[in-house]
Amino acid sequence: MDTYGFFRSGLLVFPLCVCVITGSSIGTSVINCEHGSNEMVGEVSEGYGGDVEVFSGITEGSNVKLVPYIFPTHLEFLELDFTLGATSAIVRTKKLLDADVLAASDRTLYYSVMCDGVIKYNNTRTLKIIDLNDNSPVFTEHHYSTDVSEAVPVDSEVLRVSAVDADSSPANNRLTYSIAPASDDFMVTNSGSFVLQRRLNYNLVQKYNFIVTAQDLGGLNDRATVLINVKDFDNINPYFSHNMYQAFIPEEQAGPFRTIGPEAIKAQDGDTGINMTLSYTISAVTPEKYEGNFGIDSSSGVMSVLIGIDREEMSSSVISVSIKAAQTDDSLKTADTVVTVTVEDVNDNAPEFDQPNYSETLLENSPDGAVVFKAMVDDPDQGGFVGTLRLIPESAPFSIDSDGMVRVKNSSALDRETTESITFQIEAKESETPNNVAVAQVHVTLSDENDNSPTFTSSKYEGKVFANQTEGMLLVQVKAEDPDAGPNGRVKYSIEFGNNNGYFSIEENTGEIMLAKTIPLVQNIIMEFPLYITARDEGIISRSASAQVNILAPGDSKPQFLQKVYSGTIEENQDPGVLIVKVNFLSISHEIPVTLQVDTEADKFDISSSGELTTKVKLDYDDASHNYSVGISISDGFSRDSAVVEVQVTDVNDNSPVFTSNSVTSSVPEDTEVGHNVTVVSATDKDSGFNKEIRYSLKGGEGRFSVDPLSGMVSVAAELDRETKAEYNLLVVAEDQGRPTRSATASLLLRVSDINDNAPLFSSVEYQVEVLETESVGTSLLTVTAEDPDEGANGRVSYNIFLQSPPSDPEVFELDSSSGTLRLAQPLNYSQVKVYSLIVQALDAGSPSLTVNSSVVVKVKDVNNNPPEFSKESYDIAVFENLASGASILTLEVTDRDQDGFSNGYFMFTSDTFDINTQGVVSLRRDVSLDRETKDSYIIEVRAVDQPSSGLTSTAQLNITILDYNDNTPQYPTIPNPLQIPEGDYSEETPGEVFTFLPTDADLGPAGEVTLSLSSPHPLFRFREDGTLLAVGRLDRESRETYELVVKASDKGIPQRENVTTIRVSLMDVNDNRPEFSSSSYVSSILLKDAEEGKLLLTLSATDRDAGNNSLITYSFSAGSSPYLALNSDTGAVTLTSDLADVTEDTSLVLTSMAEDHGQPPLNSTVLVVVNLRVVSLVEGVAFRSSSYNFSLHENQPVGSAVGIVWASSGNDLYTVSYTVKTHTDLFSINASGAIVTKTPLDREKQEWYILDVEAVDTRTPPTSAIALVRVQVEDVNESPEFPSEDYKASVFSIAPYKTPVITVKASDPDVGETGRLHYSLSANSPYFDVDPSSGVVFVVSAVALAGQTVELQVKATDPRELHATTKVEVEVQGSATSNDLVIISLNLPANTVEKKIPELEKSLGAVLGWTVNIIEVSSDNRGSSESRAVRVEIKTLVSFISVDEEGLVSSEKVTEKLKKQSAAVRAELVKVFGEELHFDVEVTPLSPASDQAAVISLGVLLALSMLGLIIAVVFIVRFKMTHNHENDSDKESFEIDRHGEGYKYWSQMNPDESEQGEDEQTAERDRQTVSFSVNTKQDRLTDNKDSGNNDQGSSL
Repeated sequence: MDTYGFFRSGLLVFPLCVCVITGSSIGTSVINCEHGSNEMVGEVSEGYGGDVEVFSGITEGSNVKLVPYIFPTHLEFLELDFTLGATSAIVRTKKLLDADVLAASDRTLYYSVMCDGVIKYNNTRTLKIIDLNDNSPVFTEHHYSTDVSEAVPVDSEVLRVSAVDADSSPANNRLTYSIAPASDDFMVTNSGSFVLQRRLNYNLVQKYNFIVTAQDLGGLNDRATVLINVKDFDNINPYFSHNMYQAFIPEEQAGPFRTIGPEAIKAQDGDTGINMTLSYTISAVTPEKYEGNFGIDSSSGVMSVLIGIDREEMSSSVISVSIKAAQTDDSLKTADTVVTVTVEDVNDNAPEFDQPNYSETLLENSPDGAVVFKAMVDDPDQGGFVGTLRLIPESAPFSIDSDGMVRVKNSSALDRETTESITFQIEAKESETPNNVAVAQVHVTLSDENDNSPTFTSSKYEGKVFANQTEGMLLVQVKAEDPDAGPNGRVKYSIEFGNNNGYFSIEENTGEIMLAKTIPLVQNIIMEFPLYITARDEGIISRSASAQVNILAPGDSKPQFLQKVYSGTIEENQDPGVLIVKVNFLSISHEIPVTLQVDTEADKFDISSSGELTTKVKLDYDDASHNYSVGISISDGFSRDSAVVEVQVTDVNDNSPVFTSNSVTSSVPEDTEVGHNVTVVSATDKDSGFNKEIRYSLKGGEGRFSVDPLSGMVSVAAELDRETKAEYNLLVVAEDQGRPTRSATASLLLRVSDINDNAPLFSSVEYQVEVLETESVGTSLLTVTAEDPDEGANGRVSYNIFLQSPPSDPEVFELDSSSGTLRLAQPLNYSQVKVYSLIVQALDAGSPSLTVNSSVVVKVKDVNNNPPEFSKESYDIAVFENLASGASILTLEVTDRDQDGFSNGYFMFTSDTFDINTQGVVSLRRDVSLDRETKDSYIIEVRAVDQPSSGLTSTAQLNITILDYNDNTPQYPTIPNPLQIPEGDYSEETPGEVFTFLPTDADLGPAGEVTLSLSSPHPLFRFREDGTLLAVGRLDRESRETYELVVKASDKGIPQRENVTTIRVSLMDVNDNRPEFSSSSYVSSILLKDAEEGKLLLTLSATDRDAGNNSLITYSFSAGSSPYLALNSDTGAVTLTSDLADVTEDTSLVLTSMAEDHGQPPLNSTVLVVVNLRVVSLVEGVAFRSSSYNFSLHENQPVGSAVGIVWASSGNDLYTVSYTVKTHTDLFSINASGAIVTKTPLDREKQEWYILDVEAVDTRTPPTSAIALVRVQVEDVNESPEFPSEDYKASVFSIAPYKTPVITVKASDPDVGETGRLHYSLSANSPYFDVDPSSGVVFVVSAVALAGQTVELQVKATDPRELHATTKVEVEVQGSATSNDLVIISLNLPANTVEKKIPELEKSLGAVLGWTVNIIEVSSDNRGSSESRAVRVEIKTLVSFISVDEEGLVSSEKVTEKLKKQSAAVRAELVKVFGEELHFDVEVTPLSPASDQAAVISLGVLLALSMLGLIIAVVFIVRFKMTHNHENDSDKESFEIDRHGEGYKYWSQMNPDESEQGEDEQTAERDRQTVSFSVNTKQDRLTDNKDSGNNDQGSSL
């Protein structure tokens, strides 16, 4: 809130509140018209209004007047109330009395009442006005400002403010000053002087804003603002934004630093207002050998690398660079900081394999996931090798893990018989740019495995025995091939079964089958002997294959049909070659050919050699025979047989319906009733039965028509409207009932004929038209239109006028019957009829005729034919020139004899001064004022127009005269500025003339007569009657050089006008003042190091209140002298005469300086000058040689190791200095000489940098102190790695596979940056365990031999400098678990995804099962061994685990059973871990043949014996089957043995009851399954896998 403005506003109403109006006068007296009188009326407070004095004793008939007395202006407050003939008169106030206006007369009001007789006697009176505090102080300026140097001494005046109180008495105009906010830096005196209370500091405060209040004793006040700007002085050292910076640079790269923190290096002058430019340098680099690697821009402080640094050659990646910033004008004013530079690793080294080439041998068909070897990759860059490993080409049947482990990826590709060796590359590619790559060559040789069974060259062999058979004859030779090598590929042949009668023998090495004894042949029969030959290789576990050999033995030939009559059916119209029937017969056609032929109807039928009877032509049911008897015969050339085939031909729907006409047109009246028949559209069909029955339907017609489905009669189904739609295009569909159906269509066009069912319709319910009363007869007024949607005469419309209102004879209007045009038939008269209403009628020509009515309104319009008329032809008006803008001066009266008179008329005239509105009011324009002195009359012509368009007009004249009004203020002539007069003692008796004024006034008569006066009486100036300004008092230029006088020029007009102007009277100088120095003394100090010849120390400043030569000053030393100082007599500048090289101690020079003016006679004054020459500091106190220090020492140094020395000076040999460490006092101390030492060994790994504040204190009273910043860097010393004090303990199952993690050991290296570079190893090599060199993960190599034992391992951690530490790892190898205790589940997720969440997986499975779950292995699906080489296309990871309860291991059967029962819960838990897409199966692995080969061999023998019995049984079955089926199709018989394995099943296939079997039964069942599984052939196993895949779907959870 503007309280200042509010307060001032309050002051404006204050006088109104204290005014007093009284009903009685202040004094009474009797007028003395004989001698006059002089009396004092009394006293009254200002603000009074009312009667002042009552005069009595006035002679009747005499006159009295109120006249001035001494001060004419006083009468502005008074007036005389007197009526001629009265005996008393009253002097009363015209306005409230104001003591402040009367200050020139000592607050006394002077007036006189004169007797206006022959002798005019005056009764003079005085009235004392008591001053009230009714004026607030007012500042001469509302805003003060100044600039002050921070070096200005205390108690100096920096600014002076001034306020004036218009009250006249000292009690009311005496002022006091105060400032807000309160300040300890400045005070203000009651004279308005701002005095400095304490030294200024630019860096703390750059400006002061005050509100200064001037207040009188009554509490009235005014406010002004004061702004003091502090100017900086160079006395503070520069400083950096931060004590320490951090930078990160890439190795081996030069150029500017890319990043530095916390911000760019920047120092600035401590004197922020001066902000001297700084120069940057590198003062030190640690280690020193890198000093030449860095540079810094001296002006910007931007650091850069000059020579790239190789990080791999550094002992530590951190370098400390000390930076110094110095002022360019004073190199001793400096600041220091440290930049910690970290050299970041750049990927500039390629990865390296442990060997360039790898050569490995691998057994073919090794399972997926089998380990081939491990490639080791390293990288000299920080962090070692970080990247990806891949095999080239990607089609290689191997994969590589991120740790370099090469595994089998595609077991099916490891086939030695296809490829004996595989060569590929391992590419190691870094993740970071530039993505360096290393490549190693790998050669893998595949060793042979008996994985191929012998393969016969043909799946079926055939031999024949004829009547000329002889024992030992060669019948056929079989051949099998085995691609395996050595014994695995050598094949032996044998007859497995089928040689029941011993007719045949086989040579085991060649496969030749020979006749062992003769075979008794049978007539018309081909005897067939299926032999099953086995080819077996000589592998350790041999593999075999079987093939079938058919030996045919044909007997004597006699062909014959098996039936005498055959029958067949065929549909008509089929293409030739259609099979009707196949006849069966007996023959040995393979040996003796037979002929079949058609004997009757041979032109229509044919028969093949296999007995198939077919057609030779198309057969037509409709136009030919429906049945045929076809004779056939068979013959081998020696014997013949015949038979008959009865052929029946059946009808098909092969004819479409046919319409009698494809297009029919008919008409129907639009008023035809629904259901009325329109026309018949019929069709016929040549087919028979259902194929010729026809059904009709319609398409189109919008539901207006329907058709009878049986007869084809079309009838009306809905109402018709020709006006809506005149014709319909329909489609009649005829469809037979055959299968498939056949159809035909015919188009039907139905035209709807018209009836007169629509009346005409006018385009408008009412028509309106306006017609001038002057329109001529025959004029067309408007056209009415009506439309009838009917056709012909029904739609032809005619018009007539049905009714006219008001009626007339003859009628006023006529209507054209065909066009509907309305015309004027009689003249119109607006005065008689103004509106006509007509009823018009439209009727069609139908029978009967239909009609419709509409109305027409005709409005008659009047015509203007009388001009307007003014009340006068000329108007004379006189107005004063002070007429208000917008004021009316005249209203014009206009009449018009037309109907509406002048109501629609308007006025027109041209004038820039006057305006006229539509009512005829003439007024002065609102933006114009009159000035008689410019123009005193106006003549204007006014035109009246009776209507806006085509109006009639008339004119009148306005004569306007402008009368004078006192509206001109008196004007001054050109007045010199300023008016000049010499200062001096003037008086009323000896006045001084200043200037004569001659004012003018443009008004007439008394309003143009001008008198001059001062607006208020002035004790020093007044006007003479001729307008001359006189000086009548003492004028002193030094007290006041100029006077602002308010001059008033007044005319005698009514009302009186005044022109007030301000003139400036300037006093010319006289030398009457001595020079005055700006300070009572001058003091300056300088450091000897800054001294140089001509350097300015201080400037003397004196002023002389006089002007011109009287104020010119010359400076000199009047007392004391010094060879070191020189004084400029004109400027007062005190400078050095030398560089003070011979001054060695603090010295003070004291002199007296004189300032003398050039007046006549000259005047002078003197001042004390002190110059302090200082050796160390300008400040009288202790100071450090440097504001900051940088030291370094090695870590782990003993107590008392020296850090560095600081030094401070007291500035005077009289005082000594002591030192104190203010921070890190528990780590450092300092002695009296400033040497800093350690109090405890320092560890760089705990803290590298320490920032100390060291304080120096002198022995002054009171003492002075200074603070220096000390940076201490602790340098690194290599220390050994450290393991935790406790030993590591872990447990693992003996069945854990290779690379199973056991425990992770972790050592720390106290040295900075090297913790991650420790190398882990076992102190002694172990065949059971090993440790990952980088991660410290102890893993299993093979722990089977340690089952039930506890093993101690020593793990060693070695740093890059070969210092190491060891720890003990105690591993308990649990041997209670075997592979039979493992439960395997498969997840449809990558193995690495599962490995990352092993703890969560164990927890989830344990939560469902209620046991502790230990995951033994996670691997990609590698179940496919030699028994299954099918390629897997889906991601599948196997998880092997065991379960433990309070009593120990839980059997795999029990776990599997519970997994089955809790399958939903298991999946729900796993989904929480892996997500909704999870799918898992439970795998039941068959007993591995490798686990117990002896058992397998024994079971194989038992199986062989069982198979022998099975073969014998099968032979008898086959023989029995041959005997019963040889008459039908003996050549299609084959021998099949189902050897599918029964045992490799998932638990989900088992009957629920079977799941409750005891453990022994389940074990026996597994044994049976294993035996059944182990003897399968390769093809059988593929079939088993296929079946197993189907079972997988059933076991999905």
